[in-house]
Amino acid sequence: MEYLRDKQAAEYLGVGTSTIWLYTKQGKLKAIKLSERVTVWSKTELNAFVLSRVQSA
Repeated sequence: MEYLRDKQAAEYLGVGTSTIWLYTKQGKLKAIKLSERVTVWSKTELNAFVLSRVQSA
């Protein structure tokens, strides 16, 4: 499974890093905390998020 840091996840989704953190705070994305200063997002989860947005549009 591949994991992305906030900047990589933002680039992958075509949004800003603040949007990644906002979506995480809102519960739209699930972050995985590896340590106090390292948070990642699963690429599989990001793909599912994109699919859910496309299907609801």
